[in-house]
This record gives sequence, structure tokens and C-alpha cells, in this order.
Amino acid sequence: MAATSLSLSLGLPSAAANNLNRHGLHNITTCSASENTSPNQQRCLMRRPFLLGVGALSLSLLPATPLLAQGVPENYEIFVDKRDGYSYYYPSDWREFDFRGHDSAFKDRYLQLQNVRLSFIPTDKSDIHDLGPMEEVVPDLVKHVYSAPNQVANIMEMKERTTDGKNYFTFEYVLTSPNFSRAAFATIAIANGRHYTLIVGANERRWRKFRNKLKVVADSFQVLDI
Repeated sequence: MAATSLSLSLGLPSAAANNLNRHGLHNITTCSASENTSPNQQRCLMRRPFLLGVGALSLSLLPATPLLAQGVPENYEIFVDKRDGYSYYYPSDWREFDFRGHDSAFKDRYLQLQNVRLSFIPTDKSDIHDLGPMEEVVPDLVKHVYSAPNQVANIMEMKERTTDGKNYFTFEYVLTSPNFSRAAFATIAIANGRHYTLIVGANERRWRKFRNKLKVVADSFQVLDI
């Protein structure tokens, strides 16, 4: 996908910036390389911080599973980006679309709030564990990066898995606004000098019906060596 550039002058409070720096996320820029862009060109996206309400947390360790080796499940397609080093499944009836600040994205043809998007930022970390314990890292990210100022978040579940020697955190959360709520899974990983984030979600009213379908997408995300 073609790369664009967006200014990051969002005026984060110093406390929020310090939290991001502590986890090696001080350069919140989402980068997408293409044949028509230089390595210095970037496109960026950041969400402002807000107060976080954390719900019940469930921590577990998932066994290593070579997802891609098992074959693509029925009714899913696989998206592979060898240039930027990642892959994931998406429902076969979804279509690709441009999501600002993200390297790739797909959405339901009729329910556009049901979508998956993938972004990455540069990092000097080499593994997701370098960010800190999962139970500290995940609330920090949801609080300072994923949410809008008028939203309250509940983190429902956090899990860790190791696939082909690479570590991933996957977590389920709900963002509630005065007139709207959205539920999502996010999976994060570090490889190739990049912090990768995949988010797949839907309107909370539809979450119970589509949750398991979207969890397949979140669990399928893998980073590739480039």
C-alpha cells in the first residue's frame, strides 16, 4: 500500500509521553514502505490518552502453534506482506480498504465497523517481553494509545503465545463512549526493528455473535523475518 506522511504534533501530556517512552514507544509513527517512497517517509497515527477502567483480567500462556503450516481455515483468506514482514487471516467476504496510518486493512462489505487493520512503528526493542510484563504493558497501551479521550476501557482477557520462536500478546477489550461501544482483539509483537499491532473488532452489540470469528484473525497474526 502506498505510504503517506502525517504530523504527530498532538500535544500529549508529559505523563503519557513518559509512559510511552518507558515502553520504548516514544516514536509513535506507523511506517509503510513502498517502491515510491524513501525509507524516511512515514505515515502516523496516535490516539489520545484517557482514564482507564480495567475489567477482569485472565492471564494464560498459549502453546507454540505454527498457524500458517496448518493451512488457511475455511471461509478465510490469508494476507502476506513479505516486504514488511507479517501475515494474518481475514474473512474471505471482507474487502481491502485504506485505513489512515495503517499498512493494511480489510473490512466487512456491509458492516464497516467490523474490520482488521495492521500498523507498525520503529522500536529499539528486540522482543515483546522487552516492553515489560504483559499485565503492565497491555493496560498502558490501551490507556495511552488505543482509546479516545471520551472512552472508558475494560480489558476482558490477556493471553501470550509463542510461535516459531516469536512472542505475542493478544488481548480483548471494550471501549465505551457515551453513545457507542466497540469491542476488539489486539495482537502485538516485535520483530525486524518494528513494533507490530493488529486490531480486529466490531460494534459491541454484535460482538457476541462475531467474537469467535474475529478471534481467528487475532490468533493468526505472525511476524516474518525480512
